[in-house]
Amino acid sequence: MTLQKKATVVASIVATILVIIKLIVGILSGSAAVLASAIDSILDIAVSMFNYFAISKAEKAPTEKFNYGLGKIEALAAVIEGTIITISGLFILYKGIHNIITKEKIAYLDASIVVMIISIVLTGFLVTFLNYVAKKTNNMVVKSDALHYKTDLFSNAAVLLSLAVIYFTNWHWIDGVFGIAIAIYIIKEAYELIKEGTLMLLDVSLEDETVEKIKKVITSQPEVTNYHYLKTRRSGDTNFVDVHVVFTPEISLLDAHAVSDRIEDAIKKLDPNSKWHITIHLDPYDDLPHED
Repeated sequence: MTLQKKATVVASIVATILVIIKLIVGILSGSAAVLASAIDSILDIAVSMFNYFAISKAEKAPTEKFNYGLGKIEALAAVIEGTIITISGLFILYKGIHNIITKEKIAYLDASIVVMIISIVLTGFLVTFLNYVAKKTNNMVVKSDALHYKTDLFSNAAVLLSLAVIYFTNWHWIDGVFGIAIAIYIIKEAYELIKEGTLMLLDVSLEDETVEKIKKVITSQPEVTNYHYLKTRRSGDTNFVDVHVVFTPEISLLDAHAVSDRIEDAIKKLDPNSKWHITIHLDPYDDLPHED
C-alpha cells in the first residue's frame, strides 16, 4: 500500500472515532457547534473513502483508452470534497443562527468539553501526518485532505472555546455565534479547494515561477536559437510540458536529440518529487507564424 493510500485509511479511522463520540454528545447536549462538528466528521469518512478510491485510480498506469492516465481524478476529488465541505459549512451556519434565535441551552457541558479536547488531540496528530505525506508525495488528494482536517482542527478549537465560555459565563447564545464563525471559515477554505481543483481540470499552467525556470533551462542551451509553443499543465502528480525548440538547419538530428535530452533532464530536476511528461518538438528553423 502506497503512503498516500495509508494516509486516507488513517484519516478514515480517525474520522470514525470522532463521529461516534461527537454524535453521541452532540445529540445529548443540543450544542450547534458540537453537533455540526459531528456531522462534519461523518462527511470526513465519506470524503476519505472517496479519496482512497481516487488515489487508487489516479495511480493506475496509462491505458489504451486513457493515454495520459487518470491523474485528473485527484482534481475532481478536490472539487467534490470542497463542495461537501461547503454544504457542511452552510448547515453549521443555519444551526448557529437557529440556536441564537431560539435561545437553545446547551446540556452536558462537561462531557462536551472532554469530547472536544479528545477531538483536538486526535485531529492535531492526523493533520501533522497528512501534511508530512502531502509534502513527501505532492499528492493533491492528500493535500486537500490535510486542508480539510486543518479546518476541522480550527473549528474544534473554536467549539471548545465556546463551550468554555458557556461553562464560566452561562452565555448559551455564544454557541450559535461560534457556530456561525466556524461556518464562514469553513466555506472560505472550501472555496480555495474547489478553485484549485477546477483550475487543474481546466489545464491551468504550472506556477509562474516554475514556467520561468523551464524557460531558463531551454535558453541556457547554446545550440538552441529560439523556442515557442511552450505549454504546461499538471494532472495528478504529473507535470506536462510541451515545447517547440528551434535549432539551425545544419545541426544533426543526433545532436539536436542530445540537447533535448539535456533539457528534459534539467526540467525534471526542478521538482524531483513530481513525475514529468515532457514532449519536445525539434525545429530546424523558426516556423512560428509572424504577423506582417
